[in-house]
Amino acid sequence: MPSFSELNQLGQSVWFDFIRRSLITSGELRALVAQGVRGVTSNPAIFEKAIAGSADYDGAIRASAKAGLSVNAIYETLAIKDIQLAADELAPVYRSTAGRDGYVSLEVSPFLANDTDETAVEAQRLFQAVGRPNLMIKIPATPAGLPAITASIAAGVNVNVTLIFGLENYKSVADAYIAGLEQLALQGPSVRGGHPVQKVASVASFFVSRVDTAVDKELEKKGAGDLLGKIGIANCKIAYDEYRRIFSTPRWSGLSARGARTQRVLWASTSTKNPAYPDTLYVDQLIGPETVNTLPPETVKAFIDHGTAAETLTQDLEGARRQIRRLAELGIDFEAVTRRLQEEGVAAFAKPFRALLDSIAAKLKQLA
Repeated sequence: MPSFSELNQLGQSVWFDFIRRSLITSGELRALVAQGVRGVTSNPAIFEKAIAGSADYDGAIRASAKAGLSVNAIYETLAIKDIQLAADELAPVYRSTAGRDGYVSLEVSPFLANDTDETAVEAQRLFQAVGRPNLMIKIPATPAGLPAITASIAAGVNVNVTLIFGLENYKSVADAYIAGLEQLALQGPSVRGGHPVQKVASVASFFVSRVDTAVDKELEKKGAGDLLGKIGIANCKIAYDEYRRIFSTPRWSGLSARGARTQRVLWASTSTKNPAYPDTLYVDQLIGPETVNTLPPETVKAFIDHGTAAETLTQDLEGARRQIRRLAELGIDFEAVTRRLQEEGVAAFAKPFRALLDSIAAKLKQLA
């Protein structure tokens, strides 16, 4: 039976892709941390399930309604409280790892995904509103999001860059991070509670299973069954190799000398969508040094029950490259697929966020 401590020894940190008030107040998060979980991620879909799908928040919604708060303000009040509680629970991890782990992530509104200035303003406002050093603000890796990432890092805000699917997009994300660090090194943090260059942190979140879901459809049409379920992992292996290259360049060495941290790659969307695939596929095959894997509850249980802890991410890189090259030979434009997935991802997060606001409005009527 593998443990998350074994993954930690292999250089990989496990973060928990779920949040709910009762997860924290019941002591469940504390128990997960004791098992080796080192962080928490959230997104609009997770908050929608938590707030709309439980009675955990009814009392807080009622109190907020009496205070005359708007629906948006009620959501933010609830989300910020959850994030603060989780951040406090993870504070010992943050301290014991010298800021390498112990983070909890809060996403900017998905409605701002195509607005650079508003995203940057929102990221800094939320960072200050939560008021915890181990908070990461999630910003999508959209064309508009990239300069907002640079601005946020330059201000001293920790950033979890989300919705990365393709290699070229990842290179732009790493460049945005490094550019932000260069500005931060020159001017220092500009937000309340912001971090200096040696303490600010960031991860680049690569989505895995959604890549296979999209590409498998194309492969089936081409009769290339031998590639089914392999492209998502191959894509991550190549991205990880690029990570190691980027953070060993002369440009990086100057920042490293000042104590700057690398922007670790994080594997997201790691529950298998195809029931024909092993339910620990995107854990077992993506274990490597200086990485993070964020796992939803069902994948956590599956890995503890029957996962395998061994370094796999660095194995057969050339095989991964051959698999990606074969897509082009088959007439599949992989870069176009990944761009489409990012666009769909933004819409996929906007939908539950809208549903969440609607459900809060409905609860207000119900509780009244």
